[in-house]
Amino acid sequence: MRKVLPVIVFIFATITVCSIAACGGGDKKEGAKTDKAPGAENSLADNPDYTAGLELVSKNDCLTCHRTAGKLTGPAYEEVAAKYAGADDKKIEELANTIIKGVAADKGIWGTNQAMTPHPAISVDDAKKMVKYILLLKK
Repeated sequence: MRKVLPVIVFIFATITVCSIAACGGGDKKEGAKTDKAPGAENSLADNPDYTAGLELVSKNDCLTCHRTAGKLTGPAYEEVAAKYAGADDKKIEELANTIIKGVAADKGIWGTNQAMTPHPAISVDDAKKMVKYILLLKK
């Protein structure tokens, strides 16, 4: 029993430390922008376009190339939102089709020769939700 007790204590301590670390250390999840803007009655998290779009962006491979802030391979969502601020339904559909069809390397929209991978499995409606989410991230 004396040899087993230290092993049990070690296992319990390891599980406890791992559980505390897994519960987060106050880090915010990428894209989870819930701060209320000055004068705003609701946070972005209460916006159905935000919640639906965030879910779709998170479950697809978008965050492989994009971040909310700061360029990765593709432009930051804040940059996209600033560029297309005030987009009408026609522009939202055009941007949704860009997500679905992708962009060839020689057609770089952002002044680069970086391609955007097509996502043909994403429906037009889901792509529009993703675009609306991204447009809400304007700084």
